[in-house]
This record gives sequence, structure tokens and C-alpha cells, in this order.
Amino acid sequence: MTTAYDFTATDIDGQPRDLSEYAGKALLIVNVASKCGFTPQYTGLEKLWADYRERGLVVLGFPCDQFGHQEPGDEAEIKNFCSLTYDVDFPLFSKIDVNGANTHPLYKWLKEEKGGLLGSAIKWNFTKFLVGRDGKVRKRYAPTDTPESLSKDIEAALA
Repeated sequence: MTTAYDFTATDIDGQPRDLSEYAGKALLIVNVASKCGFTPQYTGLEKLWADYRERGLVVLGFPCDQFGHQEPGDEAEIKNFCSLTYDVDFPLFSKIDVNGANTHPLYKWLKEEKGGLLGSAIKWNFTKFLVGRDGKVRKRYAPTDTPESLSKDIEAALA
């Protein structure tokens, strides 16, 4: 059976990362963008990472430029923006597609596991998936669901 830990992704610095390094941890996987109305959610995502990392939560950010060209920069620009503007410390990955023919395999799997209200396609930036310590998707959240609103579900995933 497939879990989130079976995938590999390229990190923001261009290095392949085996998600198995997070085995046994809960994951909050988010498609992010630097020029979106939801971009200030970086503050809440960083707070979740700070508050829960010692208990086993890892926030994973996947930049995506498929919605309104709101992630136009290259990896260096994205990393610089996240660091300087939001002091992001959680793991960031290289820009990916979350929909269409070139959908990253992780996102293909996430969408198969938890479709959204309008089918499985990701509708916008800052769609979030909570993965339990067993590597299975527990819940999918809309872009409008703020990081602060996820604490109860994160607590349950870490229990």
C-alpha cells in the first residue's frame, strides 16, 4: 500500500529528498505561492512548524505557478522571498505542477486519496493535506482554511 513516505521530491536547493526521511511523522503538505492573496498563510504555517515540530509535525511547502502565475520566480527567488519576508524555516521544495499532465507523483497520489469538493483537482494555492504518522492522508483543506484552524486535527494526528 502506498503512503506519503514512498515518494521522492526535489528540495528548493535542487537535492532529491526521499520523503521516507519523515516516516513516523505527521505531515502538512501545502502548495504555496509568493504572490497570492493567501501568501500571508506562510506566517501561520511557520507557527505550526515551530509549535509542533518537536512533537512530530513536518510542514512541507511545494511552490506551484499554475494559479494566476502567482509563483513566477525561480527556486532561489522563492527561497529568498520565504526566508526574508516570512522567516520560513520549514522544508521547501522545487516548483512543481499539482494539476495536469505533469502533476508531481506525490500530488497525483494526494488527490486520489482525498478529492476536493469539485473533484480531485487542486483549485488554488495553499490547498493543504494532513498526513498521519502512518503516511496516510487524513484530511484535505481548502485554501481558505487557515493554518491556525488546523490545530485540533494536527493534535489528533500527533496523538
